[in-house]
Amino acid sequence: MTNIRSIALTVLNKCTQAEQYSNIALDTALKRNTLSPADRGLLTALVYGTLERLLTLDYWIAALSSRPVDDIDPETHNLLRIGLFQLAYLDRVPDHAAVNETVALAPKRTRGFVNALLRAYLRANKQIPFPDIHNDPITYLSARYSFLPEICKTFVDIYGVERTESLLSAFCVQPPVTLRVNTLRTTRDHLFKTLVEQGFDAAVADECPHGIMISGNAPVPALPGFSDGHFFVQDEASQLCVEALDAKAGMSVIDVCACPGSKSFGAAADMENRGRLVCCDLHKNKLSLVESGAARLGISIIETETRDARDPNPAWVGAFHRVLCDVPCSGFGVFAKKPELRYKDPTKSAALPDIQLAILENASTYLKAGGILVYSTCTLLPTENEENVNRFLQSHPAFSLLRERTLTPDVDGTDGFYFAVLQKQ
Repeated sequence: MTNIRSIALTVLNKCTQAEQYSNIALDTALKRNTLSPADRGLLTALVYGTLERLLTLDYWIAALSSRPVDDIDPETHNLLRIGLFQLAYLDRVPDHAAVNETVALAPKRTRGFVNALLRAYLRANKQIPFPDIHNDPITYLSARYSFLPEICKTFVDIYGVERTESLLSAFCVQPPVTLRVNTLRTTRDHLFKTLVEQGFDAAVADECPHGIMISGNAPVPALPGFSDGHFFVQDEASQLCVEALDAKAGMSVIDVCACPGSKSFGAAADMENRGRLVCCDLHKNKLSLVESGAARLGISIIETETRDARDPNPAWVGAFHRVLCDVPCSGFGVFAKKPELRYKDPTKSAALPDIQLAILENASTYLKAGGILVYSTCTLLPTENEENVNRFLQSHPAFSLLRERTLTPDVDGTDGFYFAVLQKQ
C-alpha cells in the first residue's frame, strides 16, 4: 500500500533542502506513483499546504519544542511540519490518524520527540497564540500568514498593516483554476454547459467575457474540451490585460516576453487567427511550449523568436499595431499559486525595475504611430508598476497613459496584477 505521507515527506525534502520547485517535484512524484484521485488530492494538499504554511508551522514548532529548533534535523523538521499541517488544516484526516501515521515515519531516535510535540499541540487545543499585532505587526503577519518578515515589512510600508493583513489573508485562499475559452473553436456558453453537465463545479467570470472558473482538484488535461483545444488556463486579471490590448483581426502584434503563452493565445483568439503575432522569449525551450500550445488551440498566426527583450531588432521598429510588454517581475502577486515566493527576499528583486524599464523602452520602438502598448506585471510592488511607467512617460513624451489598473485578490478575487495601457501619438 502506497504511503502518501512518505511521498509527501520526500517531495518536501526536495523542495526545502534541494530547493526544487514544488510543482516540478510534486509532478515527478505523481508520475512515479500510481495513485487514486483521492490519494492524489491528499498528496497535493500535503505538499502545497505545508509549503504555504511553512513559517506558521515553524512558529508552532518553536513554541512547542523541548529543544532548540536549530537542533532538529531537516527531515524530522519536515515531518513535524506535515504532522502539524494535518492537525491544523485537514479536517478530513482524524487527529489520531495524523499523529500515528506521522510518528510511524520517524526514525526510532526521534519518534518519541515527534509524538510528544504533536500531542502537545492537541493538548493546547490547537491554539498557539500569535504575537500581538499592535506591538509587533511584522512578526504577527509573518507567523499568522507564513510570509517572510521582509515581505511583510515591504507590504506594510506600501499598504499599511490593515490592508497588508487583508492581502496576505487573501493570498492564503486557494484560488479556482480560471479558463479562457478558445473562441476559435467554441463558445463560453457551450463549454460552461459541458462542464456543468459532467459534474464540474464551474462558474463564469464576472468581468471577462471568455472566462470560466473551475473549483476542485481535477487535473486540467482531464477537463472536457482540453484535447480539442477548447480552452487554456489564464487568470482573470491576465485576461483583462489582453482585453486592454484590444488586438483585432488583421493587425500585427508582438508579445516581447511571451512565455508561457496564455496572453498570446488570448490575443490570437481576439484577432480571429488573422494577422501576424510574434512571440519572443529569452529561452528557446520555453517557446516550444508556446508552439505546442498554439497547435492544440488551432492557432496558426504565431511566429516565435528567441530574443532578449532588451535587444533591439531594427526590422521591427514601427512595425506593430499592438505591443504586449509582460515583463519579468518579482511575482509578488501570485503567492497563492507559487508558495515558494512567500519566502523570497525582496532585495533579490531590487534590480528588476531597471530591467523592466529597459524592456519597455525597447519594446516601445516597435509600435506604429497611434498604436497601443500594454505594460504588465504579476506583482503588487509600485516600483515595478506605476513608478516604472511614470519613469518611462517622463522620458518619452510621444506616449500617453490611457489607463492603468491594479487588481488584488482581496478586492477583485484575482491574482495580484498590474497593467498600463499606453498610446503612441
